[in-house]
Amino acid sequence: MKKIAWITDSSCGLDKEYAEQHDIFILPLSVIINGKTYKEEVDLTKEEFYQMLKEHGDGAKTSQPAYGDFITLYERLKEEYDCGIAIHASSQLTGTYQSSISASEMVDFDVEVIDSKIGDFALGKMIQNGVQMVKEEYSMTDIVAKLRSYPELAQMYLMPQSFEQLRKSGRVSAAQSIFASLLNIHLILGFDDGKVVVKDKVRIKKRAKRKMFQLLDDAMDIYHLKEICILHAGVKDQAHKWKDEIEKLHAELKVNIQTLVPVAGVHTGHGTICLAWLRD
Repeated sequence: MKKIAWITDSSCGLDKEYAEQHDIFILPLSVIINGKTYKEEVDLTKEEFYQMLKEHGDGAKTSQPAYGDFITLYERLKEEYDCGIAIHASSQLTGTYQSSISASEMVDFDVEVIDSKIGDFALGKMIQNGVQMVKEEYSMTDIVAKLRSYPELAQMYLMPQSFEQLRKSGRVSAAQSIFASLLNIHLILGFDDGKVVVKDKVRIKKRAKRKMFQLLDDAMDIYHLKEICILHAGVKDQAHKWKDEIEKLHAELKVNIQTLVPVAGVHTGHGTICLAWLRD
């Protein structure tokens, strides 16, 4: 079996210890908050970020890894590994996928680059499953084929805390934000072929939560999910309450809790809650 390097970006949500144990190289994305740039999980933790976002959310932005960082990484990996598999956040949301392709070609390192068409838990799960397939000695062809099938099996629903951070990050206009605030509208966002789209608009927050639970119920009925993740933007206690409620409704379901990656939190705001999964 070839010696395989795994490459991704910090939107994967994987912890450093797991990455170090399994030849996973994570290029950090950056968040710009209160006028200062921080690399995810390098310069500050997710928890520190959300505290800062809560206090200094105005003008928060994100940026992808520099193209030169990809070149440097691939030049190093070319000397140590036979090939690589790179899985990145949706190409509709960030340029890391295209940068990864261009850098691997420039360095002439054999890398299969895959657009996950999503991010966070589902992206991390794709990599974990791939690592397991390597352990089970699947062929490189079979591993890549399986990984390329995953984007169609992944979903993530987001319930942003408010329109304000979406407006600040440019995801909605000021007029839309004011209109939504006046009408007390809450959005349910989801992924559609790599794009974040509005799945529903709900007038009352409790109904928004019920809608999120209904989306999960529907997925359980259709796909018989075995595992999901609740992702939260700085509201861990609320995530645990959701976990308790979901486990009572679906006793057979494994429910994980993770902190939403900062690059997503910049756009959706402190207090956002998400449900995500990767189907078998």
